[in-house]
Amino acid sequence: MRHNLKSLIGFQIGATDGDIGKVEDFYFDDQTWTVRYLVVKTGGWLSGREVLISPIAVQQPNWNEKIFPANLTKEQVKHSPDIDTEKPVNRQQETELYNHYSWPYEVDGGAGFYGSGMGMMGMTSPAIPFEEGVAANEDHSESGNPHLRSLDELKGYTLHALDGKIGELEDIIVDGESWQIKYLVVDTGNWFPGKKVIISPQQIKNIDWAESEVVVNLTEEAVKESPEYDPEVPVHEIYETSLNNHYGRFIK
Repeated sequence: MRHNLKSLIGFQIGATDGDIGKVEDFYFDDQTWTVRYLVVKTGGWLSGREVLISPIAVQQPNWNEKIFPANLTKEQVKHSPDIDTEKPVNRQQETELYNHYSWPYEVDGGAGFYGSGMGMMGMTSPAIPFEEGVAANEDHSESGNPHLRSLDELKGYTLHALDGKIGELEDIIVDGESWQIKYLVVDTGNWFPGKKVIISPQQIKNIDWAESEVVVNLTEEAVKESPEYDPEVPVHEIYETSLNNHYGRFIK
């Protein structure tokens, strides 16, 4: 099942012995396009400190009550590495975080992403120690992880087609089992008034993080004529098939 990340903001994170706090943001990897962390703002019990929780700790959600149960204790969270979420998260901090919780690095289909095998719906796949996974897949950087981005950062980025601007990014849609990003939600605003569309990360040509711009390998016409997206309606198989067929006609 697909879920809008914006709709998950405010979900309560429940430890095995009480509430931890509420989801405030998400960090994702711009190489694997997978959510890596939930940014959780703790309540008064930790003076409102923000902590990072990997999706691997999240168990079967209670959608009606808007709760993500986590296989963590409040004591574990209390003594977790203190990471300033206002600054880039570096590799040393990630290593400390994974070592603290004993979270291994997961390999899924040959493309590394972080998780121990328990996704939102309990998916499983092989795992290796965090440091080995980092060393095997990308350079170690002490100054920060250049591929770790937040939903809050991405919102408002300008989306460009091959022949002009087409809108602004306002949300991300993830797969409910793997936490992989399936679509970017685009508000076409003044370009195509009143219409929202979704575009797969696979259609991204390049991203200029400094200029907050995303270029997709599509024309204005392809986006303008794509099936309209309604945030109030779940993304279902028929809609996805229609979407893929539409964009397939424009991708050479």
